[in-house]
Amino acid sequence: MAEPDRIRTRHLRGKLQSWIRNRLWAQVLIALALGGVTGTLIGPDFDLVDAETTELAGRWLALPGGLFLNLIQMVLMPLVAASIVLGLAAGASDPDKLRRLGGRLAAYIGTTTLFAATLGATLALWIRPGQSVIVGEVPMPRLKPDLAELSDPLADAAAAAPDLIARLVPSNPLAAAANSEMLAVVVFSIFVGLAFVASSNQARLAPLRQLFEAMLEVSMTVVKWAMYLTPFAVFGLTAQLVARMGVSAITTLAAYVGVVLAGLAVLLVLYLVLIAILGRMAPGKFLAAVFPVQLLAFSTSSSAAVMPLSMETARNRLGTPGDSASFIIPLAATTNMAGTALYQAVAVIFVAQIAGVTLSPPEVALIVLSLVAASIGAPGAPGVSIAILSGMLASFGIPAEGLVFVIGVDRLLDMSRTAVNVTGDLAACRIIARDPATG
Repeated sequence: MAEPDRIRTRHLRGKLQSWIRNRLWAQVLIALALGGVTGTLIGPDFDLVDAETTELAGRWLALPGGLFLNLIQMVLMPLVAASIVLGLAAGASDPDKLRRLGGRLAAYIGTTTLFAATLGATLALWIRPGQSVIVGEVPMPRLKPDLAELSDPLADAAAAAPDLIARLVPSNPLAAAANSEMLAVVVFSIFVGLAFVASSNQARLAPLRQLFEAMLEVSMTVVKWAMYLTPFAVFGLTAQLVARMGVSAITTLAAYVGVVLAGLAVLLVLYLVLIAILGRMAPGKFLAAVFPVQLLAFSTSSSAAVMPLSMETARNRLGTPGDSASFIIPLAATTNMAGTALYQAVAVIFVAQIAGVTLSPPEVALIVLSLVAASIGAPGAPGVSIAILSGMLASFGIPAEGLVFVIGVDRLLDMSRTAVNVTGDLAACRIIARDPATG
C-alpha cells in the first residue's frame, strides 16, 4: 500500500474511532451484535462447549452488566428522591402548574396502560398463541372455581382496597428505601416536595434544598461513571442471554413472542400518534431524539437504569423544562408500565390456553383491570414481571405449568417492553410539559 493510502486509511480509522467514542448508541449497537455472536457460538445451537462451561462463561461475561446495574441501583433512591423534591420545589411559585402536570400525567398513564392491557388481551384471544404449545393430552384442572362461581370477587377487591391504598404511604421511608420499594420512595418524595410548595418561609428551607441539590449532583456523578461500563455491560448481558436460551428456543415460541411484539409495536405507534397530535413533534424527529434511550433500555431491561439519560434527553432534545422533566421522568419510570401490562395480559391468557382453561369475558375484564393496577408502581428492574404474573395466575386459578415457556423468553420480551415503556415516559414529557418556545 502506498504511503498516501496508508495515511488516508489511518485518518479514516481515526475518524471512525472518534465517531464511535462520542456516540453511546453506536457503542451499544456494536456491543449488542458482538454479544449476540458470542452467545450463539458458546450456546446450545452450536454445541461447541458443554452446558456447565457455558453457564460459567455467561456469569463472567455478565459481570460488567451486574456492576453497571448495581451502580445505578446504588444511587437510584437518592436520585429519584432528589429529582422529585427539587422538581416540585421549583414549582413553588406556580402551584397551579404542578396540579396540571400531575393531573395530566395521571390521565396519560391510566389511559395508555388500560389501552395496552386491553390490546394485549384482545390479541391473545384472537390469535390464540397458546394452542401452538402442547404440554399434555388433556386440559389441566382449574385450581379454583370460575369467576361466576365465586361469591363476589368485586366485593373482595373493594374490601382489600383500603389497606392497599393506606400502604402507599410509607410508615418508614428509610426501610422502604432499603427494601428498594420504589413507589414508597416516590410517594414520600412527593410529600416532601409538596411541603416545599406549601411552606410560607422558603428562605428557611434553603439549606434543605441545597442538601437535595448536592445529593442529586453526587448521584449523577456516580451515574456518569456507570455509563462508561455501558458497552461492556450490554455485550456481556446479551452474550449470557443468547448462550442460555439459544436461537432455536425462541423459534419454538414464535407465536407467543410475535403476539407480544406486535402488541408493543401497536403501542409504540400510539405513542407516535400522540406525539404528532398532542406533542406537536414529527414522529421521525422524536424517534431520532429518543433512540439512544430506547437502545440502552432495551439492552439493560431496566427503565430505572436509563432514568438519568431520559431526563437529559427530555430537557435537551424534547424541549421539556428542567423542573418538569425532574418531576415527570421519575414518576413515569415508576408508574408508567403500559408495555408491561400488555405483555402480562398476553402471558396470562397464553398460559391459560396452554392449560386448556377457558376464561369468561368477565374474567378477562377483571384480569385487564388487575394488570393495570399491578403494573402501576411495579419496580423498573429486570424480572419483576414474572413475580406479578405468578400472583395473577394463582389469583385466577390458572395452572402455572405453562409459565416455564414464558420464563424461557422473558428476558427478550423484557428488553422489548422496557424500550417501549421508556418511549412512553419521554412521550409524556413532550406531550405534558413541552416548552412552547422550543416548538
